[in-house]
Amino acid sequence: MVRDLDSELLSGRMAEAALAYVREARTPVDPRPASTVILLRDTAAGPEVYLLRRQQSMAFAAGMTVFPGGRVDPTDSTVADSWSGPPPEWFAARMGCSAEAAAAFVAAAVRETFEESGVLLAGPSSESVVDDTTGDGWEADRVALESRELGFADFLHRRGLVLRADLLGAWAHWITPEFEPRRYDTRFFVAALPIGQITRDVTSESDQVAWMRPADAVAAVHAGELLMLPPTYVCCRDLTPYDDVATILAAAGDREIRPVLPAVRVEGDQAYLETT
Repeated sequence: MVRDLDSELLSGRMAEAALAYVREARTPVDPRPASTVILLRDTAAGPEVYLLRRQQSMAFAAGMTVFPGGRVDPTDSTVADSWSGPPPEWFAARMGCSAEAAAAFVAAAVRETFEESGVLLAGPSSESVVDDTTGDGWEADRVALESRELGFADFLHRRGLVLRADLLGAWAHWITPEFEPRRYDTRFFVAALPIGQITRDVTSESDQVAWMRPADAVAAVHAGELLMLPPTYVCCRDLTPYDDVATILAAAGDREIRPVLPAVRVEGDQAYLETT
């Protein structure tokens, strides 16, 4: 399916949901706060992004290729005493939200990345990062975080770690269309894979993971080889001009971030998603 993001013809479940929403004048559900991390690494062929394909059994975005991420957890806003880098107020100004909300978005981004890839953007000090999270103890903590048996703040305290907020750059803000029964208010961040750490196919929510150049991911979507929701596709497309990860991280500091809420347009029996 070739994308025209100004007006994309919907099909399958999404088309059914959009048509029912418009025809039955349904009330949209409130979006839940969520965070996503575009994890990056340099290669000789240029920067690559880490992508996961969600299980077909998932209630939201089944079969879609996505970045690591998920819902903000109530405990995510309690990490203030384990924080290093630009303060929540700085992120709040960049993202257009309160400082408390910004802290939760950043914490959720770090937590979800660890849960879904094994990569941890935290370290013993403001100048260091954990260099290996592959041991049994780390995996036990990751599973406990994923099952919510362990809160993120407690995890950091127990490990003597600080969240490295300086390793994250705010990149985008997307809100799930109003016709979807599950909706998210999602902040997208960029981050480099820390030296020494490796990604691991660990989350039960995906059935396939891969590192890909953004341009290759975009081409795979156009060829019908990958399915992506508009936010993932647009983020990959927007990364294609950059030659290395450092340039992407630098660009994040000046990037204009505005909320994008795709709308639905119905013509007869067809529904179109519009992002402008």
